[in-house]
Amino acid sequence: MLPLLKNCLAARQGIVNYEAFTRYSGIFINKTYSTKSDASNNIVFVDGVRTPFLQSGTYYKNLLAYDLARHSLVSLQKKIGFPKEIIDYIIYGTVMQEVRTSNIGREAAIGAGYSEHIPAHTVTMACISSNQAITTGMALIGYGAYDAIVAGGVEFMSDIPIRHSRPMRSLMLQANKAKTLPNKLGLLASIRPQHFVPDLPAVAEFSSGETMGHSCDRLAAAFGVTRKEQDDYALRSHTLAARAQQQGLLSDVVPYKVPNVDKVVDKDNGIRVSTEEQLAKLKPAFVKPYGTVTAANASFLTDGASAALIMREDKALQLGLKPKAYLRTFVYVSQDPVNQLLLGPSYAIPKVLDKAKLTLKDIGVWEIHEAFAGQICANLKAMDSDFFAQNYLKRSSKIGVPDLNKWNAWGGSLSIGHPFAATGVRLAAHTANRLIKEDQQFGLISACAAGGQGVGMIMERYPGAAI
Repeated sequence: MLPLLKNCLAARQGIVNYEAFTRYSGIFINKTYSTKSDASNNIVFVDGVRTPFLQSGTYYKNLLAYDLARHSLVSLQKKIGFPKEIIDYIIYGTVMQEVRTSNIGREAAIGAGYSEHIPAHTVTMACISSNQAITTGMALIGYGAYDAIVAGGVEFMSDIPIRHSRPMRSLMLQANKAKTLPNKLGLLASIRPQHFVPDLPAVAEFSSGETMGHSCDRLAAAFGVTRKEQDDYALRSHTLAARAQQQGLLSDVVPYKVPNVDKVVDKDNGIRVSTEEQLAKLKPAFVKPYGTVTAANASFLTDGASAALIMREDKALQLGLKPKAYLRTFVYVSQDPVNQLLLGPSYAIPKVLDKAKLTLKDIGVWEIHEAFAGQICANLKAMDSDFFAQNYLKRSSKIGVPDLNKWNAWGGSLSIGHPFAATGVRLAAHTANRLIKEDQQFGLISACAAGGQGVGMIMERYPGAAI
């Protein structure tokens, strides 16, 4: 499998050295990242939790997003053991909003027993919504507005809002405003069968009208990513996730007793190690019959929630808390939402490395969102392309390919699951835990998002941190 994966990542201009970099052994211990050595200036990631990520339509199907969000907030406090009154603000991400809980951060916080005096707001930035929750929290702490913030995200694809058609909505609103019964009855009498056709949520980009799967098929073709290369990467993701699950490495998962069901969910249920032969039999999911994106090499619709505690380092130490990592810096990028919709990491990674004054070799942990196997392979080829660097990044030479032994070593969104707005915190929690487990100093998070956007974040292991 590994040689095929290497082919997927091969450069167009030359041969890449895929040998593992020398294992971290203190070589970067004296590297100065920031002039902010005072603990009052440092922002730390104390810990993060998540519900098990489940395929939509399974054990969570009768719940609300609110239920999962509430559980993540309750579980975060129980795991860390912090007093709820220390929290100054709560920021929560979501993409497919439930109308009844549009500011789900506030509703879930109240339901989880946090003080009604703690403000909360909800953000949406597609697949990087909880990244935005974390970095908005960083900015608020860095500005001095707050000391301790909970950031999280939730997605519930088992029950997405489906509206009446626009003509039907218009009639219903008019009927609601009508002052007399004859007027109301007259409006209701004008309803026709076509008015009952529902207005389904769009799965396409608003700006282009194209689904993300179609975009990935075109991107894979543009970068010469084959179907087999994508299937190999998907198999890698599931294999690594299954191993991590079996070894108990996915310790950010907190069990959830599903209400009104005799079931305690304690692990992700989308991890399935298949075979190359089985993967090869699947038909294209988007561009038929010649596309290369299938149900197996694309992330699946997922329900789940996550939450993390971030705060000033000195505040954490005063409270006796044990941070896992420093949150060092971040960048957001955006580019052509048609032809470069999924290339966010290729733009964000070099930018955040430059901002942090780090290189590829300094990064011991890579946690990159896997929307599609084709998207990952295309981004790695873009990073290893002088042509792409010179024409799109305005850099003199390519970024290069990271050490794949340090890349999504516990699996990724293809296998663990991808509840859109919850994934960012999952990436951060895995980065922090892997930095400790693998004895590394710096970790890099990156993800693409709808609208042609992306994020890059740098985390650093906290001295003496333990899982």
